[in-house]
Amino acid sequence: MEVKNETHHGFILLGFSDMPDLLLPLFSVFMTAYIICIVGNLSILILIILQPQLHTPMYVLVGSLAFVDMCFTSITIPRALYGLLSGDTYISFHGCFLQLFFFVAVGNMDMFLLAVMAFDRYSAVCHPLRYLSIINRKTCICLVASSWVIVILHSALYTVISSSLAFCKWVIPHFFCDCPVLLSLFCSVPSDLEMAVVIESSIIILGPLFFILVSYILIVRAVLKLQTSKGRWKTFSTCSSHLTIVIIFYSTILFMYFRTSSIYFPANDRVISIVISLFIPMLNPFIYSLRNKQVKSAVKRVLLQASS
Repeated sequence: MEVKNETHHGFILLGFSDMPDLLLPLFSVFMTAYIICIVGNLSILILIILQPQLHTPMYVLVGSLAFVDMCFTSITIPRALYGLLSGDTYISFHGCFLQLFFFVAVGNMDMFLLAVMAFDRYSAVCHPLRYLSIINRKTCICLVASSWVIVILHSALYTVISSSLAFCKWVIPHFFCDCPVLLSLFCSVPSDLEMAVVIESSIIILGPLFFILVSYILIVRAVLKLQTSKGRWKTFSTCSSHLTIVIIFYSTILFMYFRTSSIYFPANDRVISIVISLFIPMLNPFIYSLRNKQVKSAVKRVLLQASS
């Protein structure tokens, strides 16, 4: 029996209520990871703003990624922390879909930024002499701004369609309003609408991945043409931080959102969602700082200035 959405005021987020003995330990772990995530990404962002040496297209994009990561993890984790501490499992209907809108938009922006960063690395490796004419301030602003427009329009479309369908269940076996979980609550989805959403969402998610793969195929081809192994390693090492993030991020995204319903388990989904929305954004600044000589040099300069 279909239940009209307007007769309900909200959803119940089960979160981690099936593990009552672990609520406080989970709160401690999440709070620590969230603080590290915010401090790490904010530090990278401030470092890039303060250090003129990092005012290059590559680090402008790194700073944009740090900002997006802070937003991404802040969409879900504070509400999860509140639920763990207070035991409040209620989220309003509009609050749920507002959370879904921002989660989808900012999550997809992460993918688009990784694609733009792949284009930056391709330009630097394959066209070093024309790099600054290809990737400049204006190009970065246009690419980032157009990416925001695309992801916001996609998220708005997805949110409007989802909120207009009838729900037969109002209990969410998750700690936030995520796409696969909400799909399981619908009474029914018209097959043509479902197909349209799947195709459009696949383009938004797989489009950036395809662009990244093509960029790295061209990068590898250019690197293999270099005469010495030292030159190959030095050139490809400039892509190592970006490639590490791409592999970690997309391996979890593809498993989470492109799989059959037969391997859908709420408990496993919560773990994967924590990795996507908290631990990957937390790791990103460390990957860029620990594997990047320019960032480490900038950190040393700031520390020396602070101590002098």
